[in-house]
Amino acid sequence: MTSRKTVRIGCAVIAAGLAALSLAACGQNAPASSGGARKVIGVSVADQKSLFYVAEVAGIKDEAKKKGYDVDITSANNDSSAQIKQVNDLLTKQIGALIFTSQDSTAAAAGVRAANQAQVPVIAVDQRPESGQGKLSTYIATDSVKAAHDLCTWMFKQIGGQGELAILHGVLGSTAEIQRTQGCQNALKENPGVKVVAEDTANWDETKAFKATQNILTAHPNVKAVFGESDAMSLGASKAAKESGKTIFSVGIDGFPTMFDGVASGLTQATMAQQPYRMGQMAVDNAIALMEGKGSDIPQEQYQDTVLINKDTVTQHKVEEFYGPDAQSFK
Repeated sequence: MTSRKTVRIGCAVIAAGLAALSLAACGQNAPASSGGARKVIGVSVADQKSLFYVAEVAGIKDEAKKKGYDVDITSANNDSSAQIKQVNDLLTKQIGALIFTSQDSTAAAAGVRAANQAQVPVIAVDQRPESGQGKLSTYIATDSVKAAHDLCTWMFKQIGGQGELAILHGVLGSTAEIQRTQGCQNALKENPGVKVVAEDTANWDETKAFKATQNILTAHPNVKAVFGESDAMSLGASKAAKESGKTIFSVGIDGFPTMFDGVASGLTQATMAQQPYRMGQMAVDNAIALMEGKGSDIPQEQYQDTVLINKDTVTQHKVEEFYGPDAQSFK
């Protein structure tokens, strides 16, 4: 937290020390061509373990290289305090824009406020900072409420509209967790025959989901289906059920390469595939527009569609459509 001091002095100190760069350094929409001083795009992501974030960063790197811009990428390894420090460090380097995928609301709030104080535009991807915590230039994400509603509605139909359901939550309080929970809850209201008998938090992690599902199946042997709020958790649930000799209907949201394989093999039943590679590309394009003073027409919200991948559609799509040209290497 002490590193906020650096941000509070922000552009003013750097402008005093580097007069030649002062105009470019403190204008939110200052053109990148002003002496080439602002061609670096800062990137702060929650981690580089989640395949979503790996694909997002791949899209960022490829698009920036294509457009002739440099990127300074940091990963917080799921540590919100580390992410706050990393954002502050990026801002002291006079980045022209910040592409920000936050670990949690604490990191999000502090990061956006710091960027605002430094007059650096913020492009939020996937995780949305809470309202009132600062100004975003745009927010790029999946409509997770709709994705979860549509997925759970489809799942409930497949299990005959009744039965016991377990839910595995992602990181509590994160945008995706809140929205995916809400979406499935909306579907549950429309399907009163499906009853939630167990819920646990597995933080998007396959191993944690495996252990949580083992406990759930012991306590509730009649569980018919599991809604994993991510593919990793759905895979963990399916593997736990298989090891226990039980059959469950398991779905997730992400569209990971491993989940395509899981659906094709029958280990899992479905996923809603997101577009992280494309989101990374969009974030760079938006950042460049803002840095060059051309971002006035960028929408405040840019929700991307998901695609239902199940046994009937898995052969009709390639994972590269969603996770980029190197998607197979992410396994």
